[in-house]
Amino acid sequence: MKKKFNIRNIVVVVVIGLSATSCEKLIETPSNLPGQLVTEKVFTDSIGSVNGVVGIYSKAFSTYGPLAGYLSIFPSMSSDDMISSSDAYSPIFNNKLTPGNEGNQNEGTAPIWSGFYGNTMIYHANAAIEGLNASKGITETLRSQLIGECEVVRSLSYFYLTNLFGAVPLAQTSDYTVNSKLPRSSTEDVYKLIISDLSDASRRLKDKYPSAGRARPNKYTALALLSRVQLYRQQWVKADSAATAVINAGIYRLENIDNVFLLGNEEVIWQGLSTAFYSWITQEGPMFVPFNNTSIPTYPLRKSLVDAFEPTDLRRSRWIGTSTVSGIPYYYAFKYKNTYSSRPNGATEAEVVFRLSEQYLIRAEARINQGDLGGGKADIDKVRERAGLLPTTAATKDQLLAAVLKERRTEFFCEWAHRWLDLKRHGLVNSTMAAEKPGIWPTDGHQALYPVPYVQVTSNPGWAQNPGY
Repeated sequence: MKKKFNIRNIVVVVVIGLSATSCEKLIETPSNLPGQLVTEKVFTDSIGSVNGVVGIYSKAFSTYGPLAGYLSIFPSMSSDDMISSSDAYSPIFNNKLTPGNEGNQNEGTAPIWSGFYGNTMIYHANAAIEGLNASKGITETLRSQLIGECEVVRSLSYFYLTNLFGAVPLAQTSDYTVNSKLPRSSTEDVYKLIISDLSDASRRLKDKYPSAGRARPNKYTALALLSRVQLYRQQWVKADSAATAVINAGIYRLENIDNVFLLGNEEVIWQGLSTAFYSWITQEGPMFVPFNNTSIPTYPLRKSLVDAFEPTDLRRSRWIGTSTVSGIPYYYAFKYKNTYSSRPNGATEAEVVFRLSEQYLIRAEARINQGDLGGGKADIDKVRERAGLLPTTAATKDQLLAAVLKERRTEFFCEWAHRWLDLKRHGLVNSTMAAEKPGIWPTDGHQALYPVPYVQVTSNPGWAQNPGY
């Protein structure tokens, strides 16, 4: 009988085994290394091996996990998507981060670093790969599949680390004595590892998801991230190819605008399940949605974002909420609607990491840059049609590329750092932010990269802080 593993109910042995020693400082060597315990006690059989890998997702999407809202909140405040009504977040939305004010668990960017390295993702993925390779109690098929899942986890971690912090150490082992001596590697070297991992994962993983739902990566999850990576590297043919493979998979479709962020919808490529006490909510819902429609949201949207929507755009009416206080309207992201006190229509929402609309816009940008203007326009119009809009009137290459950037802003606002990274990769961050935040955005543009956490630089004299800090 085929075993089914429920991500909500698993005993997360690997996370428990590692959490005690996975401290914030990547370069510290703890006195009690857990690697042998993990290898011998977790990966001895199929159930332990699956639970060990699934435990990585459980912790990643839990409160304060790196995939539990940080990447939708902090980069959105850094960009022209939103601000905060709390002065506690002013170093982020006013682009005044320094190596010292970035470390607060709730207010700084250092938790992104520590979440990916020390607390959850990279260390655990490395330890799991080592444990899986050493295990004598699992089949080769299961070993390969679980290693592929870990490669996706590691790749996603390094993608965000290098795009937010620049050069980062490439830890590929759970051995702290090795990791403690790592230099910072260039973004190009980081991308080489990411591409290698994702290419290998796409061969290891199957079309079919390994468990019920879409909470664990399949082949197309690896290809979805690979298409994004190749787009960022301006490898247009490769980005086109990977995105096309996902689009043509036959198991995804663009959903009704109201269903995009619900559990189990067919647009989702990878979706994390909430590990909160209230299992129907995400982290974003309670953070973005105010207590009532007369309260100021914690994270109001910027006017330039609200004004970017066309009048009949369904994303404007369905994905943006309004709260009016003293006659002043405040707008907020309303993609995730469930909160602790409200659950519209009794629906269950789940964190959407990758979805099909991104693949259409990746392919559109790749095809336009290859000279296939018609193909690019067709992909733009697929996303516009779902939003209730007429086909784009853009015709030239420059017009179509501008149309893609506009659609990416209105489709992915306040999601997974999309806008922040789009501005940076297009070379628009300085001009856009100087206009959006006059007198605030630094003239040298150094805030486009976050500072490496203060404790990391001071603990490793061989590391230089990012320029401008």
